[in-house]
Order: sequence, then structure tokens, then C-alpha cells
Amino acid sequence: MMRVAQNRVRVAVLSLFACFLTSLSSHAADERAAPVLVGLDADMSAAAALGGEAIRRGAAIAIDEINQAGGVLGRPLELVVRDHRGNPDRGVDNIKELALMDDLVAVMGGIHTPVAMAELEIIHEHNLLYLGPWAAGTFVVDNDYDPNFVFRVSARDEYAGEFLIDAAFKRGYRRPALLLWQTAWGRSNEVAMTTALENRSEEPAAIQWFNTGAQSVAGQLEAIKLAGADVVMLVAAPGGVITAVHDMAALPPAERLPIIAHWGFTGSELQQATLDDLKDVDLTFLQTFSFFDPPFADRADRVLAAYCRHFQACDGPSSILAPTGTAHAYDLVHLLALAIDAAGTNDRDRVRDAMATLERYDGLVRLYDPPFSADDHDALGPEDLRLAAYDKNGVIVPLGLLGK
Repeated sequence: MMRVAQNRVRVAVLSLFACFLTSLSSHAADERAAPVLVGLDADMSAAAALGGEAIRRGAAIAIDEINQAGGVLGRPLELVVRDHRGNPDRGVDNIKELALMDDLVAVMGGIHTPVAMAELEIIHEHNLLYLGPWAAGTFVVDNDYDPNFVFRVSARDEYAGEFLIDAAFKRGYRRPALLLWQTAWGRSNEVAMTTALENRSEEPAAIQWFNTGAQSVAGQLEAIKLAGADVVMLVAAPGGVITAVHDMAALPPAERLPIIAHWGFTGSELQQATLDDLKDVDLTFLQTFSFFDPPFADRADRVLAAYCRHFQACDGPSSILAPTGTAHAYDLVHLLALAIDAAGTNDRDRVRDAMATLERYDGLVRLYDPPFSADDHDALGPEDLRLAAYDKNGVIVPLGLLGK
């Protein structure tokens, strides 16, 4: 009887030990399967929500592709979205929350340079990778933090200013005036465009500013006209561009000036009233990519097909919302995944180091060879910039395809 009892105790102990090992194994498997998180902190519900949604869609397509191929480190990627509504204080609060999440390795930003600039301190306090798919302010990347945790696939104002001034001169204009939003982004572009003019031994015909929420820029346009300008270089959020286009269209035809603009407003939907005004205003603007004439048609076709499967019935490239945001976010997530795998961990410091030393990647927007370096965290250069315009339906189309 005692031997039977001893055997029963032994079986019970072995059974408990087996359960303990099974539990440990299951827990380890769960840990391996737990997702690696990527944050998105963007305007998802206010004036630039179209841009935030475009970024989300590009990131989601890339994440789906990566997960279909096995994820990173044998774990799936997962997107965590927060809405800053274009408000820097809300953006800072979002970054504080995201930075404390277990397994969150990076945050992708939105279209707002002022929000990104406000977030830089918290980003670097937590050694959090910040991926920029839109905000073009030069100092978002050239931020004096060492090590620098910001990596961008987007335009850079230093390059954009030179490109926009060069575009104005190539189109025959000689007296550009600057009409700028009174923000860090506007000031960044003032420096970039005045420097570009100084390099030509020129200066702006005028520099005019307007504040957030301005209901009219008619006074600024009058000052620009009196200064003898022949083109307006516009840097504005969606509301500012709508106001400027409306006020320009209201002028007598002989007094209307062409507008060459930066791209921030393309992250919002145009209202019919603005489309009506554009019939009377020559508006062109910066872009970096188009699904209408992509550099690699096969890759663009694959992303377009995925976009149509995941989000909406498509009528070709015209269905893509804010195409630059979608394309930039798509490439950034793939670059992040490569860095995580190269680092062999989701440790933020090691992934940051891996991002800075990535080798060639055949992307949607361009061939990155390499995308970044220790001293350069901007993946796009001046050669990636182009002009575009809206067609009669409000679709962004490369200028050459519109016959302009």
C-alpha cells in the first residue's frame, strides 16, 4: 500500500511538473507571438484627416505584407493609432502614452511639422524611433539630438524651397513673393526659399504672413501685388490654401497671380467651392510620387491592388487618397521591418542603429541605396521632387500628364 501511495505521489508530482513546463512553454510561445507595435500619431479627425488616413493605409498595406511573410523576429507587426487633431499638446500626450507601451518600437508621425517639433523632446527622452512620412520641416530631422531617433521618407524643406524657387524660374517668373503660415513650418520655408533666391542673387518681391484660422488673405495679396510680384509661393495648411485660392479667384482676372505651393494642404479633401475657384486660379504644388507614373510600375500595381482589396472599390490611381502619404508610409514600414530583423531585437536603441546602417532596398517611391546613413536621416533628395496639380475632379495628377 505504501508503494502504491508513493507511486501516486510521484505521478502527481511529475504531472504537476509537466504542467509547469507546459505553462512555461506556452508562455514563451505567447511571448514570441506577441506583436511588435508601431504607433501612428496623426490627425485622424480634423482638417488634415485625409493625410492621416492616407498614412494609416500605406502602413497597413505594408504591415499586412510583412505579416504574410512571417512578420519580424517571428512575430506580427501591429499598428496602434492615436489622433492628435493637428494639436501639438495632444501630440505630446500621445507620444507619452505610446512610449510606455510594451513592445512598441517606433511611432509614425503625421503631416504637421509643428506637432513633430513639439514631440521631439519626449521622443528622444524615451529613445523612441520617429518615422516621418510627411512633415517636411528641415529641423524635424536636423534636430541636434545625438543619437538622432528621427528617420524620414518625405520632402525636406531645405530641398523643397530650392525646388519650388527653381520651378518658378523655369516657368518664366522672376519676382516671386512668399505667402507663409505663421508657424515653425512657415519659418522653415522662409529660410529655404530666401536662401534659394540668395543663391541666384535675388530676393523675394515680398514676404507676407498669415495666422492659423485667418478668414482672409486679401490684404496680403494686395501687398504682394503692389510689390510687383509675378508669382505667389504659398506655404499653408488646408484652410490657408482654401482661403488664398478663394481670395485670388475673387480678384479681377488681370490681377490674379499664379500660385506655386508646398504640399501640406493635399492632406485634406477639397470642397466643391475650392474646385470651382481653381477654374480661375493657376495652382501647382509639390509632390514626390504618383501612382499615375510611378518609377516602378510593377510595385505600384501591387500596392494599388492591395489598396483596392483592403479599403475601397478602385477606379485606378485616382482612387488613392493623398498618394504621397500612402507611398511614404508604405516604404517606411518596410524599412523599419528590415531594421528590426537586422537588429535581431525590437530594442529601440539597436533598431535605431540598424536603421542608420540599412543597405539597398527596392522601394515603392525609389530605390534606396542606402536609405539612410549615420549623418543623413532623410531618405529622399531634391531629385525626388516634382510638380503636380488638381484635375477637374480634384485628383492629384503630375503636371506633365495635365499638359501644363
